Parts: sequence; structure tokens; C-alpha cells
Amino acid sequence: QVQLVESGGGLVQPGASLRLSCAASGNRASIYSMGWYRQVSGEERVLVARIIIARIIRVPSPYVIDSVKGRLTISRDNAKDTVHLQMDSLKPEDTAVYYCYAEIAGNDYFGQGTQVTVSS
Repeated sequence: QVQLVESGGGLVQPGASLRLSCAASGNRASIYSMGWYRQVSGEERVLVARIIIARIIRVPSPYVIDSVKGRLTISRDNAKDTVHLQMDSLKPEDTAVYYCYAEIAGNDYFGQGTQVTVSS
């Protein structure tokens, strides 16, 4: 099992930036990848960004979905088993609950979620 603690959500105006962080504890050595899903009320949870953190993989291969390319960037800090999601030029359509996940043996484990609201 792994525990995930998210931080950094909030209410911002369009065009602003936020940085989400997710720290993993517990069975960290077994984590292959980490990243973020987001969920709008009444809709399915969808993958937004992913990065490989397994230490045997030298290339982290960061990935973000097309609709956020150029605005959202995922990065890792392996020394702290933490991933960050830098969110720039935020739009109202980015409003959602953002869930950190960790992939272990093909299964995704989720954090509690953090609300991001983009509104003027």
C-alpha cells in the first residue's frame, strides 16, 4: 500500500498559476509511475499527467494530455518521492478536483483529491 498526500489547490483567476504537489509514503519502492487525474462534478475521472518515477528507469518520460500541453507540466523529485504539477495560464475549464495517483503493479492508488477552481 501507499499513502498519497496532495497540496496546492485553491481558487484562482483565469490566467493565474498553481503548483500541485503529491508526496508518497509507505511502499514507495514499488511505485512505477505517479501523476494526476482530474474529475469534474458529474463526469468521469480522467488522466491529466503522468511521469515514471521507478528508479530503474532513467528517463522519466513525462506525459500530459493534449488539451493542457504548454500550460501544465509534471515533474518529479525522486529523493522525496514527490511529483509536482505546475499549472500555468489556468482556464475556467481546468476547474476540477485533482487526484494524485501512484501506479503499483498495474493498479492505481489515489489520494484524497484537491480542489482547483478557476473563476473570475
